[in-house]
Amino acid sequence: MPDIIVTTREGDERRIRGAVGRSLMELIRDAGIDEIEAICGGTCTCSTCHVYVADEDLGRLPPMLDDEREMLSASAPRAGSRLACQVAVTDALDGLHLTIAP
Repeated sequence: MPDIIVTTREGDERRIRGAVGRSLMELIRDAGIDEIEAICGGTCTCSTCHVYVADEDLGRLPPMLDDEREMLSASAPRAGSRLACQVAVTDALDGLHLTIAP
């Protein structure tokens, strides 16, 4: 099970462990980090699971699809912006660092 390092909006760092195949959004939510609202439940229609992935980890993520890119365009994206609901956890993401967007 991969470990994901999550920095909260307050700057607290939490290491969470999750099952392969689940989304980053599910892992964060299930870890009790309530800064991820996930209003749409993971259907890529709300952007309330916006996170910033560390630059050094971006190459480990699958490419962003058009739906995700479009949804992020309304939420002040920056380099490393992703919707956590659109990233499935794989063993390759072990040690991934991300920060929850404001």
